[in-house]
This record gives sequence, C-alpha cells and structure tokens, in this order.
Amino acid sequence: MRRRWIIAMVAVVAATALVVGALVFQPWLLLVNVTVDDALPPVTTPTAETSRPSAAPTPQPAAPVNLAAGELISHEHDTSGSVRIIQNADGSRVLTLENLSTSSGPDVHVWLAATPVVEGFDGWFLADDAAYVDLGLLKGNLGNQVYEIPADVDLGQYPSVYLWCAQFAVSFGAASVA
Repeated sequence: MRRRWIIAMVAVVAATALVVGALVFQPWLLLVNVTVDDALPPVTTPTAETSRPSAAPTPQPAAPVNLAAGELISHEHDTSGSVRIIQNADGSRVLTLENLSTSSGPDVHVWLAATPVVEGFDGWFLADDAAYVDLGLLKGNLGNQVYEIPADVDLGQYPSVYLWCAQFAVSFGAASVA
C-alpha cells in the first residue's frame, strides 16, 4: 500500500513539473512561425551630414535617409537578416528589420543597446549589462518589420541592435549599426 502511494506521489510531482516546464519554456513556439510584412520606407543615399547617427538635429531630408545599417548574427537561435536605422522626411526615426529569420520565442524584444555585439556564446548574455532602449516586442520571427525610435534617443550611445528574450535573459541575435 505504501509503495502505491509513493508511486502516485511521484507521478503527481512529475506531471506537475511537466506542466510547469511547458508553461515556462513554451516549446511549441519553436514550431510556430509568424511572418510580418511591414511597409519599408524607401531610402536615399545618405550625405556626409546624415551618415552618422546622433541626437543632434540634422537638416530635414526630402525623403527617408539611411543613417546606419548592419547584418544580424546568430546567438542563442539561428538568426539572419538586415537592420537599418532610417530618418524619415519629418525627422522621426525608425529601425527596420529586413528579411528577418529567427525562431519564435516567448517575450522577445527589439533593443537598441550600448553593449557591442560579440559573436558566439560570449555574446549571448551581454545586452542587459549596459543601457538599452526597448523598442517593443518582436512582431514576428520572419519578414520585414518597422519599429519607431523615440525622439529623445541618442543613437550615438547605442551601437547595437539585439533581439532579446526577456524571459530567459538571452540574445536570439544581434547586429552592429554604428
């Protein structure tokens, strides 16, 4: 009788651990793809005055201007695509993720970060060690996406873009944009 009770308790604990583990790690997200196709702003070639990101006001361009660009590298998950920082004709700035391909995950955010991008395992955990600006949740794991950059952000202080999983404090991928 005692042996049956112990086996039943072990089964209950194992089932509870399985349910809690599934809720925390959400493994089904690895099997779900969300494609986003935001309209990307057409850009002109930057001039010497607009080619370096800064907080200082620059003359208003007649069309969107590419301020910075980079290529995403993989960290915890295979990640690829391009990143651009664009100044619109009205002076507002946006960050674009173009041809993004990464894994779905829980609580993945797009961050401008003061931390440099480091390849390999050493770069997986760096983004939250320094200042960052959270541009919002990643809209999807595939496609083209546009994120507004607040007007008061000094882009010169944030040379990197990270796709940061806040739940597990790890980078999915990152790009240098300085």
